[in-house]
Amino acid sequence: MNLAYIPSPSTGVVHLGPIPLRGYAFCIIIGVFVAVWLGNKRWIARGGKPGTVADIAVWAVPFGLVGGRLYHVITDYQLYFGEGRNWVDAFKIWEGGLGIWGAIALGAVGAWIGCRLRGIPLPAWADALAPGIALAQACGRWGNWFNQELYGRATDLPWAVEISDGPNRVAGTYHPTFLYESLWCLGVAALVIWADRRFKLGHGRAFALYVAAYCVGRGWIEYMRVDEAHHILGVRLNVWTSIVVFILAVVYLVLSAKLRPGREEVVEPDRGPAASDPATKDEAQDQAQDGAEAGAAEAKDPADGESGPKDDAGAGDTTEDAVPADSETPKTAKKL
Repeated sequence: MNLAYIPSPSTGVVHLGPIPLRGYAFCIIIGVFVAVWLGNKRWIARGGKPGTVADIAVWAVPFGLVGGRLYHVITDYQLYFGEGRNWVDAFKIWEGGLGIWGAIALGAVGAWIGCRLRGIPLPAWADALAPGIALAQACGRWGNWFNQELYGRATDLPWAVEISDGPNRVAGTYHPTFLYESLWCLGVAALVIWADRRFKLGHGRAFALYVAAYCVGRGWIEYMRVDEAHHILGVRLNVWTSIVVFILAVVYLVLSAKLRPGREEVVEPDRGPAASDPATKDEAQDQAQDGAEAGAAEAKDPADGESGPKDDAGAGDTTEDAVPADSETPKTAKKL
């Protein structure tokens, strides 16, 4: 009999009046806020402007949620389109089921759109956000605890998680793989922060390090899980995905270090109205030109102010003196 274990919550939903508060969604929301908060601090430290990370996250987060759900539904289609299944359940994201691979891939598309609109490089933004994404995953994995899902093989270790009877699960104590991955993601975040300070990673290399380090942990943790999954050559699909993505991340790290060493000097150019709006520039130039012409005309006009020559007392009559003051003769005639 196992006397020490991690108890699972009796329910993953708490009702605040008629409003259901789901633990899974709550963990994801906390993770998003943590990622944006840390990413903003790192972005400012790199020379960026406050609020830019949040502005781009408005694009990246919805794309990431859709991508994560699509990856899960596609790779586990039998859960929603198999015999006796209801395809409507594919839209019930609050019941769990987000694939990090799809979330990162489609989230990057959303981030690219946001970066294009702000005129900043996507790799620099990704570097600033990389450890925050790892922390977001560490928070989000606790949503699996609320849903009693994605646990590992049966065990009697003191830190085993207790699972109750339910759909597609048998009561018992199992390896808390959600906890393993959460702790691993905390370590990945610390590694990226340390390496970024030590080696001044830039041009997307901090993000690539996060991807590579996460894949290492996800590979062995995925191997421990017992939930239903597709296999290729006897190995779970997500293990293969971890291997492929790890290799791609390492290749990017090596090539990027050779082709673009160092870190970006400017991550967010000044885009003030005077610097970025051609119409404003033209208007300012026109105003300056008009002012210069007016000043020149005033300096040349002897009839205005004291800039013209003064008549000496007792001087002889000249052609100009012969012209009456109230004459309508043009000024040019005076000089003839």
